[in-house]
Amino acid sequence: MVHTSVIERAPRAGAREWAGLAVLALPCLLLSLDVSVLHLALPHLGADLGAGSVEQLWIMDIYGFMIAGFLVTMGSLGDRIGRRRLLLIGAVAFGAASVAAAYAPTPGLLIAARAVLGVAGATLMPSTLALISNMFTDPRQRGVAISVWMTCFMGGIAIGPPVAGVLLEHFWWGSVFLAGVPVMALLLVAGPLLLPEYRDPAADRLDLVSVALSLAAVLPVTYGLKELAKDGPHPVPLLATAVGAAFAAAFVRRQRGLAHPLMDLRLFANRAFGVALAITMLNVFAFGGVYLVMAQYLQLVEGLSPLGAGLLLVPPATATIVGCLATPFLARRIPAGRLVGGGLLVSAAGLLLILPLDAASGPTLALIGMTVGYLGLAPAAVLGADLVIGAAPPEKAGAASALSETSGEFGMALGIAVLGTLNTAIYRSGLTVPADVPPEAAAASRDTLVGALDAARGLPADVAARLLASGREAFVSGVHVVAVTSVVIIVLLAVLALTRLRSR
Repeated sequence: MVHTSVIERAPRAGAREWAGLAVLALPCLLLSLDVSVLHLALPHLGADLGAGSVEQLWIMDIYGFMIAGFLVTMGSLGDRIGRRRLLLIGAVAFGAASVAAAYAPTPGLLIAARAVLGVAGATLMPSTLALISNMFTDPRQRGVAISVWMTCFMGGIAIGPPVAGVLLEHFWWGSVFLAGVPVMALLLVAGPLLLPEYRDPAADRLDLVSVALSLAAVLPVTYGLKELAKDGPHPVPLLATAVGAAFAAAFVRRQRGLAHPLMDLRLFANRAFGVALAITMLNVFAFGGVYLVMAQYLQLVEGLSPLGAGLLLVPPATATIVGCLATPFLARRIPAGRLVGGGLLVSAAGLLLILPLDAASGPTLALIGMTVGYLGLAPAAVLGADLVIGAAPPEKAGAASALSETSGEFGMALGIAVLGTLNTAIYRSGLTVPADVPPEAAAASRDTLVGALDAARGLPADVAARLLASGREAFVSGVHVVAVTSVVIIVLLAVLALTRLRSR
């Protein structure tokens, strides 16, 4: 009864707010699109700029590093200087950096432009979600608005491969960066007219020591996790992760002693806030790992091109879009805990369909399972963000949004690192290298399935066939272990939602 009265008293958004939501949704679509299109553009720009393997890795990774590193800072900065102001500053920087990236003459300048894009992207995500909390104070309307916001984010992932394919077929690789310029121009024109300004009037100056500590914590950890995902356990990424964890501990200690901290740890006193963040991070952890191994399976075992694999992964992303749009309407009839927990159980059931997968069966059943799995994760994605924003006071919405985004970034990086490493370990333990394979080719084959595919090109046909058959079977065994691990995590999250969110 109390909950209903709150809904009735909350002021409802009008046409201006809904038009403003359309403006806010565009950066979300662009940011997720920017991640997926570069995978297809990388071979083209690598050949045109003469980028080596290390430079190509930095071109890919620096964007994510900067977003992860600056999310907390930018979320808190928006609370201090104004969320709309920070959003518009970020739009200018993103548009300018997109042009610089499109026309970069050298790999070094492209890496620098991608770094600026990452910093600018870190201003956009928490600002958009925080402004939604200001514009939509009615809980039901806010749920719909967040579902639209999440739908656009997933939509960018879904349409990224086909959009990149069309652009690269008709234009040069820089066109994938220029696609964002009109979006930023529209945001700069419409934002001042449709978006409100909001800042925390009681906020103090930004604590630069806290900013430095947050960067020193997030950047090494993100780097370490990504490198562990690529190459497995090695001293440098392990050391980077440990150093980042030490700075993270120092960051937390400093926040506890500040009157106006960069990250307000008191937010975690709200049970719904902490549970929602945990579900967001671990849900992305599980599905990030599954997405990684399935994308590799489609290319390495099924032999599809990156574009072909990307197109086959569109149905799971589309299912998430459908689920995100349906969630706010289901939430009017089903309590949040039951809706999130039930959706996660549906996800777990879908991922179980991956288990019959083998090297010769084809991917149809597994892709159906992924589609069901992604449909079931939508309530956790939408209501997780809604619970985080709803649990934070209005003046802390920017910081809360940044924590929600950061938990997702870390969940993705950690899932790719841990579950990717697990898949590689299972592959290496299950691979049988024929005795007549030369030592150098055998060593490459034991490293990864990519190495086995490369080694097989220089071997007699019958030897190559036996090596690849063993390699593909070993890789699929790793996919099974990743799927089972993800199912266990998702079931535990469902139990957490059903027991800890019962009153929501």
